[in-house]
Amino acid sequence: MPPAPSVPLRVLAVDPALRKTGYAILEQSGKTITAVTYGVIENPTKLLQSGCLVAIRERLSDLIKEHRPTECAIESTIFVQSYKTAIVLGSVRGAVLIAAAEHGLPIYDYAPREVKQAAVGRGGADKTQVAFMIRSMLRLRETPPADAADALAVGIAHFQAASGHAARQDVRARA
Repeated sequence: MPPAPSVPLRVLAVDPALRKTGYAILEQSGKTITAVTYGVIENPTKLLQSGCLVAIRERLSDLIKEHRPTECAIESTIFVQSYKTAIVLGSVRGAVLIAAAEHGLPIYDYAPREVKQAAVGRGGADKTQVAFMIRSMLRLRETPPADAADALAVGIAHFQAASGHAARQDVRARA
């Protein structure tokens, strides 16, 4: 009996931020990773925080419905300069997690250093280096905006974790 064809793994990857949330849908078939779509959810400064959170959740929900990812990967928040920033980033992560959970997606998170390591080969890379390497790795025609490049890097970290070990854990299972 011939082996069953492998089903491509499709992931929604997110770099959360209140004003510029980077997102990407990536697909892996065998060893080939393809960027299906990517971009930035931009919220104007005049929009209240609650409106930004709703806009992020709605846009991600639309992307999930359109592209049907099988998993969600999100960059975790490790270091923030103030407690106010931590609270805002936590709220944005909540909007992302709700969008994914509403569609039944398992959710995985990755530390910023892990994401940069996956994209550039070192955890201290800056946004310009990440964007340049992502363009090269995914054979993109143009360099993606920094926040979208970060989301693409989250997706690459996710695929590397999936192939490298089985220690990934749905963040919902940890609660």
